[in-house]
Amino acid sequence: MTRGLDQEQALARQGRIIAVIIALAGVVAIIAPWLTRIAGLPLRFEMLFYLISLAGFILALAMTYQIWRKRRTNEGR
Repeated sequence: MTRGLDQEQALARQGRIIAVIIALAGVVAIIAPWLTRIAGLPLRFEMLFYLISLAGFILALAMTYQIWRKRRTNEGR
């Protein structure tokens, strides 16, 4: 029983990590125009920030899929 509890806690921890990744990716996407304007960077750096943000969202999606698969196998499906 403790193994199942440990697994659930590990999945919950991974879920919190995903939440942080999503939040950071969103913040990067929101502040990208402001950051490039303040720093005086060309537009291509703003696009770079958007690509980094997109990579964070894709990573979070992949990690969420992994959690979903682990929970399905734990339930015996």
